[in-house]
Amino acid sequence: MSGLETRTAARTDGDEVGLQQYGALPWRLGRCGIEVLLITSRRRGRWIVPKGWLVKGRSPAQSAAREAFEEAGVIGRAYPAPVGDYVYMKFDADGFAEPCRVTLFSLHVQGTLINWREKEQRQRRWYPAAAAPEIIAEPDLARLVQTWQSRLAASAGNGG
Repeated sequence: MSGLETRTAARTDGDEVGLQQYGALPWRLGRCGIEVLLITSRRRGRWIVPKGWLVKGRSPAQSAAREAFEEAGVIGRAYPAPVGDYVYMKFDADGFAEPCRVTLFSLHVQGTLINWREKEQRQRRWYPAAAAPEIIAEPDLARLVQTWQSRLAASAGNGG
C-alpha cells in the first residue's frame, strides 16, 4: 500500500464489517457478446476482479479504475454508480483474516496494455459474462456478477 492509499473501515446496518475496498468489473463487447475480464490473486492464483484501497484525492469509482489499470492492465470508463457490494475474508501476511467489504464498479474497457505493473504477478483472461460467475473464486462476488449479467441480458431483451 503506497502513501496515497488509505484503509477505511466499513459499516452496514450498524454491524462492523471490517475493511473497505473498491473493485472494478472490467467488461467489453466481444464477438460473442459481453465479456468480463478476470485476474488471478497473487498468493493463491484464484480468479477474482481488480480491487484495492481508496486512493487519496480520487472517488471510489476512480480508485477502482486505477486498480484495474495496475492489476489487469486495462484502461476504461468506470461508471460512478456501484454494481453492488460483496464481502470476503482478507488475509494478511501472518494469516490473520478480517472481513473486507468491496464496492464494485462497472468498468467499460477501452484499451488493454501489453505490459502493466502487475503482469509478472497475475494472469488475466476474458470470459463470456454468463460463464464468469462459475470461474470466480469468491461466492459473493460470483453472485454479484451473476446478478449484473442477468440485468444486462434482461435489458438487452427489452430493447436496451
